[in-house]
Amino acid sequence: MILEKYSIGIGDRFAHEGKAQLIAIIKAKEKGIDVVPVWNKSYREHNAVHTLPISVREEADEAVKSLGWKDSYYVDADHIGMKNVDFFIQSSDFFTLDVADFIGQPASEDEIKFFNSKYDKYTDFELGSSFSATKNQIADIGLRFLKAIKEAGKIYRHIESVKGKANFVTEVSMDETKTPQTPVEMFFILAAIADEGIPAQTIAPKFTGRFNKGVDYVGDISKFAEEFEADIEVISIAVREFNLPKNLKLSIHSGSDKFSIYEPINRIIKKHNSGLHLKTAGTTWLEEIIGLAMAGGEGLAIAKQIYKTALERYNELAEPYAAVIDIDTNSLPSLNIVNAWNGDEFANALRHDTNCKSYNPSFRQLLHIGYKIAAEMGERYYNALKEFKDIIGENVTENIYQRHIMRVFGNIS
Repeated sequence: MILEKYSIGIGDRFAHEGKAQLIAIIKAKEKGIDVVPVWNKSYREHNAVHTLPISVREEADEAVKSLGWKDSYYVDADHIGMKNVDFFIQSSDFFTLDVADFIGQPASEDEIKFFNSKYDKYTDFELGSSFSATKNQIADIGLRFLKAIKEAGKIYRHIESVKGKANFVTEVSMDETKTPQTPVEMFFILAAIADEGIPAQTIAPKFTGRFNKGVDYVGDISKFAEEFEADIEVISIAVREFNLPKNLKLSIHSGSDKFSIYEPINRIIKKHNSGLHLKTAGTTWLEEIIGLAMAGGEGLAIAKQIYKTALERYNELAEPYAAVIDIDTNSLPSLNIVNAWNGDEFANALRHDTNCKSYNPSFRQLLHIGYKIAAEMGERYYNALKEFKDIIGENVTENIYQRHIMRVFGNIS
């Protein structure tokens, strides 16, 4: 199974927007932009909304059948490890192996010694345009990352024993950690991945800067661009040196709404003719809330109730996402203010449009992590998704097509 050059991860918390998401992909294809959809949902999200992975597979299959999509599509077991891989193994054909928790844990002395001796020949080897490695760097990289890649190998081989070789796509993820991986570290991480026999088709490093959920990138854009391009150069070299899959590409996690870095991403992947996997996290869920608010009546009432409960349960909701949110609680509107809003006012505060004076990134982030509350509403929420599916669908399609696909992949031949 070979993942195409450009792909987009489209999370959908409640599995109701598959058609609207795929319409965005179809619109892009009609413009000559070939991007394949990857429906993704994590173990944490399944637990929060009380769903099973088969629901994602069914959503994807139904959307594809209904709209007559003839190209590839995938279902991603997002951020899995040995503890929960079996939960996904039958329904998925794309596996994001999350080994960030193992970074910094030492492998055995013999494993580290072997790694150091094997890759000592790359001392002062030129990586891309301006990077090289020293013996001390190689030793440090082995000490910090080898255990994590060994764990990725264990997960991969378990999946392969069930799914069979070449019957799924493998991504290695290290983005949910505090310290970014440098391009030099990336080179030797890829060496270790090759040693483990993992046919990784995408790799998700942690980049410089903050990738908060559902809002723009925070950091030095020029530094990100420099790092992003260096990683692409390093991947190209590593593919040749270590016989990794030729289609190996970068994956950007929490990549949704990082509008300020989309232009350099577009420019750099076009320059190097390289692929990209963009994971759009949970912004489809936010478009559901925007659509409900715009519908007025019961839809707006539900949107306001979700915000009220999220505000009351702020600590509970924020704790699991502490590393990827930056909410200024002083900027959150009071319940009295929100209760007085009409549908457009609610939507304007929530929609990620920095040209709109009403846009409130803290309000947006709080609702982003509040999907658990919608799940607790049960049939009331699900019935509203059905009743107002048209206006919700328009928002979902516009978000993925115009704000994401066109900005990241537009004008790339």
